[in-house]
Amino acid sequence: MKLSDKHAKYWRNKEITYHPIGVIHSEHHEQENTPIQGVFNPSVGYVEVFPEYAEGLRDIESFSYLYLLYYFDRATDVCLLQKPFLDGEKERGIFAIRHFNRPNPLGLSIVRLKNVAGNILEVEGVDVLDGTPLIDIKPYVRQFDHRDEVKSGWVDDQHLNDIADWNSTPKELRNRTRK
Repeated sequence: MKLSDKHAKYWRNKEITYHPIGVIHSEHHEQENTPIQGVFNPSVGYVEVFPEYAEGLRDIESFSYLYLLYYFDRATDVCLLQKPFLDGEKERGIFAIRHFNRPNPLGLSIVRLKNVAGNILEVEGVDVLDGTPLIDIKPYVRQFDHRDEVKSGWVDDQHLNDIADWNSTPKELRNRTRK
C-alpha cells in the first residue's frame, strides 16, 4: 500500500492541547500499590466532572460501564521499551503494553458505573491514582465494543487464568515473578 506523506508531514511535531473535564478520586496514592487493571479490583472511586461539563452527563446513568480517558500526570519518563508488570523478564514495545511511561501519557480504564449524583459519578474497578485529571468519558456499548476471537499477543502466553485471585499491583506482580 502506498501512503501519502501529506498528513504525516503536517502532523509531525504539532502540539495538540486538551483540557481536563474533571478529576478522578480514588483510594490509590502510589503507583506501586495501584492495581494494573480495574477488572481485578473492586475499588470504588469517584469521578468529579467539572460543573461546566455536567450537562454532558445527561443519560449516562443508563449505562453500566464507562471508559475513562485520563492523563498520566505522574508518569516519569518516556520509554519505548519497557518491562511490563505481568512479564518482568522481557522488554516489550510501549505500544504492546499498557504502561504509563508513554510518548503521550494517556490512560484508558473501563469502570462500572454505580451511581450518579449531579456532577459526581461513583464508579467501581478504579485503577487510577487519586487526583488524576480526566480527559474524557465514553459509554461502554456492548454491541460496539465486544469482539470475538481476540488475540492478546504476549499476554496470552502468561498463563493468567487465575489472575483475578492475585494482588495485581506493580509491587506485588514484581514480587510474584521473583518467587
